[in-house]
Amino acid sequence: MAGARQVSNRSQVDPFIVMDVMEQARRLEDAGRSIIHMEVGQPGTAAPQAARDGLTAAMAQGPLGYTVALGLPELRARIARLYHDWYGIDLNPDRVVVTAGSSAAFLLAFTALFDAGDRVGLGLPCYPSYRQILKALSLEVVGIQTKAENRFQPMASDLPDLAGLIVASPANPTGTMLDRSSMAALIEACHAQGAAFISDEIYHGLHYDAPAVSALEVSDDVYVINSFSKYFSMTGWRIGWMVVPEDHIRTIERLAQNMFICAPHASQIAALHAMEATEELEANRAVYARNRELMLEGLPRAGFDRIAPPDGAFYIYADVSHLTDDSLKFASEVLEKSGVAVTPGLDFDPERGRGFLRFSYARATADIEEGLARLKTFMDAR
Repeated sequence: MAGARQVSNRSQVDPFIVMDVMEQARRLEDAGRSIIHMEVGQPGTAAPQAARDGLTAAMAQGPLGYTVALGLPELRARIARLYHDWYGIDLNPDRVVVTAGSSAAFLLAFTALFDAGDRVGLGLPCYPSYRQILKALSLEVVGIQTKAENRFQPMASDLPDLAGLIVASPANPTGTMLDRSSMAALIEACHAQGAAFISDEIYHGLHYDAPAVSALEVSDDVYVINSFSKYFSMTGWRIGWMVVPEDHIRTIERLAQNMFICAPHASQIAALHAMEATEELEANRAVYARNRELMLEGLPRAGFDRIAPPDGAFYIYADVSHLTDDSLKFASEVLEKSGVAVTPGLDFDPERGRGFLRFSYARATADIEEGLARLKTFMDAR
């Protein structure tokens, strides 16, 4: 009997370590332990009430079948209006593509922009799935080591020869942002060498001082990716969007038709209504702002004092290299002994990540207070 065919080399991507941490935490909870979740990057709140009510009404009116590949026209128009409201940009709704979460947008963008073997840069540390999706598409990942003094963001002077660059602002895992001049310098450096520029803006709306700068404020010749997961509190609904140059719309449409048919119709309807829930969403952001203050006070007291203060999102990235050279083992010890789940830096930087941890403060304020107390007790006894 013939053996099974060997799997492809490009399929051999690394695991998403935070998901493994979540599984370890789940096992402890099943055994009766109380776990404070500072590992997962998702809001602890439900989708806005307006989103749930709007979907309920739509479901009562009839079946929700396929939509056109680029998304419901009314949702694309509403997203375009968001760019006017947030950034003062008059955006053609035709350029908006609704996707099955930002993950589908990354697949579409990377497939549209790059051929197998192309070199795509990303600043380290970064969201780990960038690297793994690029690898699965037979693209060469070029990690750019960023510096703490630059708030772990890539600088234009750091760029090697590339076919494209992806940046995130606010960033995961650090929560730091690019200012307008740094964003413009990166875009200019990419354009000078004919490289594509992809801006991950899924944490826009979650800022605590100045708002984040959109790449679209600088140039139309960029790809912008966003999602309803974070500010709009809709992680499990798997709904996102991208904005592409006008001469790329048809390319993206053909890919979307064949790869996904369309984003989930139900999620599109919920997303449309979520965009009107400003009061509820801003209340969520106020909770994150309070949690951020608690983290910036409490983490140093617990011994985690080497951090780049976050401008946005809901993460803090802490240098723990003075405490461990194995963040995976250290995170497991923290979870087992304190009941606080945190994410090893190895998820975000395969080299320096051995000396870093990411803490999420997306949950309820009471959970953050309890988690900080447990971390201090753990570190005092260590």
